[in-house]
Amino acid sequence: MVKLLRKVKINDKRYIVRAIRTRYWRPGFNYLEDIARSLRKVGIKDGDIVFISEKAISTAKGNIVDEDKVKPSLLAKLIARIWMRFAWGYILGPLCGLRRDIMEFLRKYPLDYGARHKQVALRFSGFLNALCFGSEGGIDGSNLPYAYVCLPLREPEKEASNIREFIGKKLGVNVTIVIVDSDRCYIWNRLCISIRPTSIKGIRNFGGFITYVICNTLKVKSSPTPVAISGEDISLDELLKLNRVAEKTRGRGAGRSVWEMAARFGTTLTGVTWEMLESIPHYPIVIARRVY
Repeated sequence: MVKLLRKVKINDKRYIVRAIRTRYWRPGFNYLEDIARSLRKVGIKDGDIVFISEKAISTAKGNIVDEDKVKPSLLAKLIARIWMRFAWGYILGPLCGLRRDIMEFLRKYPLDYGARHKQVALRFSGFLNALCFGSEGGIDGSNLPYAYVCLPLREPEKEASNIREFIGKKLGVNVTIVIVDSDRCYIWNRLCISIRPTSIKGIRNFGGFITYVICNTLKVKSSPTPVAISGEDISLDELLKLNRVAEKTRGRGAGRSVWEMAARFGTTLTGVTWEMLESIPHYPIVIARRVY
């Protein structure tokens, strides 16, 4: 169950963190107006930090791919048949501590649909990211219908600035915008590594599945990845801690993965519809407010 309001203490600062429910943002939907309308309703104030789901923005902008129309290469077919079913299903999955239901799915990884998906990953994220078991380089199919997958934003910094400027003009408030993705970044001492691109200073992006495997095998602490920020200068440590709270407050929508989503609606991996997704609560916006 989603906990819509949390009170937390982070680095001697106290925050109230609140998830904001909106309608589902289909491609072409005016998400800027919906963000402003939602923030007005809850009484947004100067200094608030607004976390927004990258996937929700990217979907609204139509930055999605229909994998039904993708023709997989031989390499993509080999990754689906051999790498996903055997390497991940029997070796890397247990090594990384994946849940049993995930490993069972990987051992029966869908060959046709899976190969199409891996072809998209190869094209947009590169070989090392395509070898990940899911969310390859920011590509994600959860909370999307049919065979659609969402691509990462092309210019996340510009998007964050545009949203902040729009809210400033529309509502007359000065807030900080953080665009976030559920893909993990890993924190070890002062080193922070992401397996997907991000514009946040202090987070390094490299390694693809190698980084994922090493960090999960060693049980390195992780956080959702902040993709871009516009506004107040927040330390990386505080940003990552707030990001983790925001994720817990937001919840997972229809599910954490395509198979979890399909199971929720009792359909096939590509049988989820727009209407099904619109039938459940969505919280793409989370506000963190400093209290003194």
